[in-house]
Amino acid sequence: MAVVIPAFNEEETVAEVVRAARELTPDVVVVSDGSSDRTAQVAREAGARVVDLPQNVGKGPALRAGLEATAAEYVVMLDGDLLGLTREHLERLLRPVLAGELDMAIGVFEGGGFASDWGNKLTPHLSGQRACRRDWLLAVPRLGAERWPEPPITDHLKTTAARWDYVELGQVRQVLKETKRGFWKGARARTRMYADLLTYRRRKKRER
Repeated sequence: MAVVIPAFNEEETVAEVVRAARELTPDVVVVSDGSSDRTAQVAREAGARVVDLPQNVGKGPALRAGLEATAAEYVVMLDGDLLGLTREHLERLLRPVLAGELDMAIGVFEGGGFASDWGNKLTPHLSGQRACRRDWLLAVPRLGAERWPEPPITDHLKTTAARWDYVELGQVRQVLKETKRGFWKGARARTRMYADLLTYRRRKKRER
């Protein structure tokens, strides 16, 4: 069992996520995706193994690097900017996968805060909180080629007819980009993210 946490400039929150993950398993891998702050140092101090990428390559390549850094059969992937996460949340996410009921469980926020809940409910398929078999995730086409891994993961769920469902993570929330980076920088980062997500199928077709 391993927890993989891609993180870009998350020094304020990554330690809390690592500590919750280490209550579940000692195999916690944080991939610092070209962070310019103390993300890597803070994650190590909290007990994670750190893969420190020299430049920012995106969440997809960072996730793949984290998966390649562990040999665990099952993995939980988490964002590095979560607040309120506990071992119980991770066990709830893992339970249907370990029981063989689902191939992937996708965590969605409930009761953690209006903005975080609302955003997660609008686009639950973009959630970064997931549990599945490591070999299944490594088999996702374009996982390491896309800056955001959620669209190729969604495609792979459909093409493999995988069993999946949402699992509520009560009282967990995500720090908004606008809060972390300031309103305008955060808004620009969010705009770039959605632009990249919306053009995924165009890139996929172009490379066929």
